[in-house]
Amino acid sequence: MKRQIDLGILFSSTGTYSLLGRASRDGALKAVEQVNADPVHDFVFRPVERDPEGNVDAYAPLCEDILRHSDARHIIGCTTSWSRKEIIPSLERMDGALWYPVPHEGFETSDRIVYTHACPNQHLVPLLDYAFSQYGTRAYLTGSNYIWGWEMNRLAREIGARAGGMVLGERYLPLGSTDVMRMVEEIAELRPDFVLNQLIGPSQYAFLAEMTKLRARDPFFADGHCPVLSCNLTECELPAIGPAAEGVIAAGPWFRGMPRLSRNQKSGPDFGSSLEAVAHCSVMMLARLLSHRSGAERLPLPELLASPVAQGMGISPLTHHTRLPVVIAQIRDGVFQPLRRLDPMNGDPYLTQPREAAQPILRVVT
Repeated sequence: MKRQIDLGILFSSTGTYSLLGRASRDGALKAVEQVNADPVHDFVFRPVERDPEGNVDAYAPLCEDILRHSDARHIIGCTTSWSRKEIIPSLERMDGALWYPVPHEGFETSDRIVYTHACPNQHLVPLLDYAFSQYGTRAYLTGSNYIWGWEMNRLAREIGARAGGMVLGERYLPLGSTDVMRMVEEIAELRPDFVLNQLIGPSQYAFLAEMTKLRARDPFFADGHCPVLSCNLTECELPAIGPAAEGVIAAGPWFRGMPRLSRNQKSGPDFGSSLEAVAHCSVMMLARLLSHRSGAERLPLPELLASPVAQGMGISPLTHHTRLPVVIAQIRDGVFQPLRRLDPMNGDPYLTQPREAAQPILRVVT
């Protein structure tokens, strides 16, 4: 008989950003199924699921519910940075650990969290480098009105030197709002070189739809001019966006059709997006750390990540961020096509490592 290890699953399968939550959940549960069927492991995972339904106030209570009413010490979960930050006190108080498989804005490390998706040096910085070289340095910034949007756009104004870039405008919408006309009208008037889009969920879908209408009526925005850039758009949202996604340029560690993220993963399920792929990788990495180590699930996370196995998987024992490939891709005919590939790089959440590329200081034009 294999021992049983409870594993928390905390994603919103309903609510404003349900497509993202469902993609991550699917990846995590596929990995649980794969681990449980693998005779190499001396345990099986028992998923303990909770659905916050996109309500940020529900994350901490549901996190505590998992930790209090099961033996789970590790949770795969959260989509927004707001929800991630909400549960940190619960993790600290109740001795839990979170594996966070979604892009984030950096400037955070926690001894309670493993950050398995990309941070700014793995998405925003390479994406801006590409945009500066291909389109120019005059940017318009959009975002949902919470941590991800604020911080990503703050970095967009600050990173780089020498290009002398300008932010022509910057606007935010409440989570879930589709009132995008004012920002699209402003973009039409200001004519930036590109738009950096940090909207999420229905806000992003409505924005891209209106940008498509703008391209149809204003020749300046046609023929690939003024592309929309994204650090968090993946294939899981394309059916909801439809043709309006055409031409969007995104940065991420993986897009459909690329080799598997994990060199150790020779077989297994196909994935629909990097959210699904990284959630799957997160569970598989945890499984490798726990396999044939009875009681390891209760070790403090820094101690668990100090093992050679963790470092061999590219998890930094210092920052708890992971080593990931970097790909810039554009949606063409409904599919992400790679434009630029960079070698895998370590997560650098505080942007402390030197870079070769010039980093322009963007100034806000009022």
